[in-house]
Amino acid sequence: MVNKELMKNLEKINQEKVAVILSAFDDKPHTVAFVWVDKTLTDEEKCEKAFKLTNTITDAWWNNESVEYMGPNKTCRSTSSGDQVLLSNGTKYNCAFAGWEKV
Repeated sequence: MVNKELMKNLEKINQEKVAVILSAFDDKPHTVAFVWVDKTLTDEEKCEKAFKLTNTITDAWWNNESVEYMGPNKTCRSTSSGDQVLLSNGTKYNCAFAGWEKV
C-alpha cells in the first residue's frame, strides 16, 4: 500500500495539474476537474489529454486515475466545444469545434 502511494507521488514530479472548466454548468462557468498531465507536452497536447480524460469512453470519466473530480454533483457531462482548460502557467484555452483557441 505504501509503495503504491509513493509511486503515485513520484510520478507526479513530471506532471502538472490543469483545470477543466465547463462553460455552461448551472448557467455559469465552473471548474469541474483537475487533470494531471505530463509537463513536457505542448499546450495543445495538454489540452487534448485533459479533454480525453474528461470524456466518458469505456467508463465514467470522473473515475479516471489522473482526474480529481470537483463537480458539485455525483455525475457530470463530458468536456465539449465551448469548455475551457486552464494550464498551470495561467494560459487558458477554449475547446473549439476543431482544436484549441488561446483565450
